[in-house]
Amino acid sequence: MRVLTLGGGGREHAAVEAFHRAGSEIYAVMSNANPGIVARAKKYALINEKDVERVRDFALENSVEMAFVGPEAPLEAGIVDALEKAGIPCASPTKAAARIETSKSFMRNLVKDHGIEGNLGFASFDNAKDAEEYLKKVDHEIVVKPIGLTGGKGVKVQGEHLHSFEDTMEYINEIFDNNIGGAGVILEERAVGEEFTQMVFCDGRNIAPMPLVQDHKRAYEGDVGPNTGGMGSYSDADHLLPFVTKKDREDALNILRKIVKAMSKEGCPYRGPMYGQFMLTKNGPKIIEINARFGDPEAMNVLPILEDSFEDICRAMAGGNMNEIVRFRKAATVCKYVVPEGYGTNPVYGKAITVDEDGVSLEGAKVFYANVDMVNGKLVTGRSRSVGIVGIAGSISEAEEKCERALAHVKSEHIFVRHDIGKKELIQRRIDHMKSL
Repeated sequence: MRVLTLGGGGREHAAVEAFHRAGSEIYAVMSNANPGIVARAKKYALINEKDVERVRDFALENSVEMAFVGPEAPLEAGIVDALEKAGIPCASPTKAAARIETSKSFMRNLVKDHGIEGNLGFASFDNAKDAEEYLKKVDHEIVVKPIGLTGGKGVKVQGEHLHSFEDTMEYINEIFDNNIGGAGVILEERAVGEEFTQMVFCDGRNIAPMPLVQDHKRAYEGDVGPNTGGMGSYSDADHLLPFVTKKDREDALNILRKIVKAMSKEGCPYRGPMYGQFMLTKNGPKIIEINARFGDPEAMNVLPILEDSFEDICRAMAGGNMNEIVRFRKAATVCKYVVPEGYGTNPVYGKAITVDEDGVSLEGAKVFYANVDMVNGKLVTGRSRSVGIVGIAGSISEAEEKCERALAHVKSEHIFVRHDIGKKELIQRRIDHMKSL
């Protein structure tokens, strides 16, 4: 098929590689010249990914037969609605369905109104004064989130980032003063446990699970520093995680099934990959967020071990006739992102970066380019994550070792990596934490 892919990050590069393995002819639109995507594309265009008309026109000019949208911002802009109106089926959600991510209050209210388990206590506000009055009455720690999109970087947690009432109000005022997320603030009950990601393919009615993944949001080793879009992630060969049981996973999947059913009842059926971010607590999985896309970096863990045709899966999602079982290789993966120094606060960007792809491959790992660009024939870093390196092996420890060896083949000034991701000590800490609860 002639497939349009939209987006130029690591998640989109992983999707493009999966389409390439399936034999798709790829027509790519992105705002940066991602060299991995450029290498696989029959044709590409550098366009603002939220420019709905130009993206649609590119798709029509190239007679694409199906579209796949990677990032969340174009979904919120209505790109799927425009493409489908032009007769191009999409393996991604409409603007209305994407509200499951683009409006955190929509998601919480949907779960509450349909009596779906796993919700957290919450209240949303369109002004700081009402939020302050609510905060004075709360007797537990909370999480502060802008209601709209923030690229995974807008969440602050009492007890971690916010250490007093004054800290919390300062951040709430910052959200309103700077219009962060663009839609107000939501204050959620803080859940204690270990986070995990359960992604699924969805055709509006059915879901097909992907392997579980654990992402690492905090910038620095030891889970400290600012929240980021994700510094890296790992998955296990049995498609669970060392601290997640089969029952925990089934509970999370049942929550996602009920959300999909609820969205159909609400008149906005969900088609495309769905990303469930859960906190495993002593009382089972609780919903942290639901996203209308693949996770990034989690896509780089699961798509390289996908055994079925990604093109066929996307066609089935778009057409509403998907199988409920999708096959993945029994392999563990560890992804670590190379990011610009200062990422998460004030990144140093525009620096030349080199990647020895052959060297990475010889170590048994894969390269996924992310927020990099070609300038005067040289690859340079952007403000966000630069390159994802993924080790794949029979165990997490072997995959982590492959990933570490492969990282030596990525060179640049002013970059850093969270090396503790996937290491035995950090995973054991997760296991011990769950046991203590």
